[in-house]
Amino acid sequence: MDNQFIFKYSWETLPKKWVKKIERSEHGNSFDTNTDCPFQLLCFLKLHTYTRVQVSIDICGVDHPSRKRRFEVVYNLLSTRYNSRIRVQTSADEVTRISPVVSPFPSAGRWEREVWDMFGVSSINHPDLRRISTDYGFEGHPLRKDLPLSGYVEVRYDDPEKRVVSEPIEMTQEFRYFDSASPWEQRSDG
Repeated sequence: MDNQFIFKYSWETLPKKWVKKIERSEHGNSFDTNTDCPFQLLCFLKLHTYTRVQVSIDICGVDHPSRKRRFEVVYNLLSTRYNSRIRVQTSADEVTRISPVVSPFPSAGRWEREVWDMFGVSSINHPDLRRISTDYGFEGHPLRKDLPLSGYVEVRYDDPEKRVVSEPIEMTQEFRYFDSASPWEQRSDG
């Protein structure tokens, strides 16, 4: 059974309220779903005879600050039975919570924690939603495009106190405007 059959069968079988768009490529099929439907769609893809998705490869996030729903959550799946890759995408904003997919895919718990930690996209009733890659005292989410490049705090080792200290960042130099004109070029002021 090839990707084309799975693509055609999925388009004919899936409820239209679950899927906004389906795309097919040589690398696999891609489903664009509504924010409240990824759980139902992933359960269908796992349990249905003609898809049999067994593995959740990973879940990742993408930040598009110019969009109304700025975050995109991407589920990458693998059907080992049919040698098919499936990507399921949904979008969310800062307050929209997505449904967790830990019950059909237990390995998804770690990936959903990482998406929450890095982007701030939370899951409803997630069994273990806590930071996984950053420190518990970290403010913000590091992969958001609106996080300052320098961060909010500076972490350093204080030798006299013999411990790690977190301090607010102090900018040692104010913003300066640099004139990019070459000093060797002749200026004509008149």
